[in-house]
Formats: sequence, structure tokens, C-alpha cells
Amino acid sequence: MINGIILVDKPKGISSNTVVNIVKKCVGANKAGHLGTLDVAGHGLLPVTLGKSTKLFDYFLNKDKVYRATFKFGVESDTLDLEGEIIITDDKKISDEEICETLPKLIGKQYQMPPIYSAKKINGMKAYDLARAGKDVQLKPKLIEIYDLKLIKKVGDNEFLFEIHCSSGTYIRSLCRDMARLLSTCGLMSDIIRTRCGSFNLDESYSLEEIKCGKYDVISPDTIFNYEKIFLTFQEVSKILNGVNLKRSEPDGNYSIYDNNDFIGIGRIEKGFLRITLRLI
Repeated sequence: MINGIILVDKPKGISSNTVVNIVKKCVGANKAGHLGTLDVAGHGLLPVTLGKSTKLFDYFLNKDKVYRATFKFGVESDTLDLEGEIIITDDKKISDEEICETLPKLIGKQYQMPPIYSAKKINGMKAYDLARAGKDVQLKPKLIEIYDLKLIKKVGDNEFLFEIHCSSGTYIRSLCRDMARLLSTCGLMSDIIRTRCGSFNLDESYSLEEIKCGKYDVISPDTIFNYEKIFLTFQEVSKILNGVNLKRSEPDGNYSIYDNNDFIGIGRIEKGFLRITLRLI
């Protein structure tokens, strides 16, 4: 049974869930998921989890991301990207110097308002479904962090390419909106590509065409953890997988647990006893 992670270079124009279903079918996995969605219009790195590795989602929630995104100023849509209807225009021309003066104001921890057209849940319904139905969408700002924000170059008329290193949960479309407001104009995100997700990089990924042809690697799930390793005997593995806590001498904390050289999951030692907290076999 296949178990692990395939790094996919998601193309534009299809949803992350569609990519997951394609990969699932290609590799013959019994179940599949992903470690952080990309918008339909977005492209780039999408880690797809297979088998029991779908349990990794909660452990991956706080991993940081790196994007390259293009912001176009002087125009804004209701979705904050090219997919929506234009609602505001402005003839102000933005200079590189103005942007560079603004960037430090957007770095650090901050409360960010998600886009109305997003997958945020409101009373069990996705915000974009409510918005499309003409319903009032009341979202709450979320604490995020921008670790680094660089202007790469000007790519067109009032259009600029940025590299963004940010915390999980950051909406790059919202960042574009907030930057535009600081520049006393409006803006939308015209392109986005994810280049890094946690420790995974885009240059390690495979296209859907390659995966369909059988060209891909399945990464062991233990690669996303930096915990010290504990190797258990066959008898100890049998006990811990059946809910028995094992007495250990290591310091309290989280550990990667192995049966010989096979990764079986994450364990935690508390007060000298080891218990399994994430089972991946």
C-alpha cells in the first residue's frame, strides 16, 4: 500500500482537489490529500499526501511558505485576482521607490482580513459560496506573519513581481490589497506561484504529465519532521501500537519513532513514558 508524499507542480486552471484526485488515480493510492491548497488560478508546489500520510495535514499546518506573485496596481476585482469582476480602477502610477518605502510596513506579525472569495468557513459554508450566492460575508481578521517581502522587478505597466516568505494561512491576494492601500491606490494579484512549502521546494516537484507517465518519487513522511529518532524492537512496536506507554530514559518531548529502519509515526515522551501521537503504518 502506497504511503508518502509526491511533490506536484500544480498547473493553472484546475483546483488543488482535482490535482489530488488525478495523482491518486495515477499511483493507485487508496486515499490522498494535500498539505495546503492553491487557488485555481495559482500554480507551483503542491505536496500531495498518499495513504496514511494524509494524517500529516494537522502537523503541517504551521509550515511557512514562499511565493512569487505579481501585483497589478490601479485595478481591483471582487476576488482580488484576475478571476473576478473589476470593481475599482485608479490611474495612479506606482514607482519602484514608493514600493520599496512601503515594504517594511508589511513585514512582521499582523492581522490580515481574508478575501471574501476564499475557502474560509462561515457557519459550515465556504465564504466564496456565500459570496457567489449574493449573501453577506462576515469574515474575521487572522493573525499571520510576513517574514520577508522583496520587490524582484517591474514586469509591466504598473505591474510588479514580488517574492513573499510568509506563515501558513497568509492570503497573498489580501497582501496585494493591503499594499495597494498603503500606496493610496488599488490592486489585484495577477499571478502567483508557490516555490516552497515547509522544507519542500518547487524544483523537486513533478508535473502531472510526468506523474501520468510513472515518473515520480514518493517521499517518506518522516522527512517533514526534525525530531530525534527512537528505534524500537518488534516487541516494543507491538506494545506501543496497542496503546501501551513505554518507559524511556530520553528527555520529554516529541520523537520520530522507527521499527528498525521503518518510520511508524510520531511519539511523545512525558514523565519518562513514550506514547504514540501520530500513527503512520
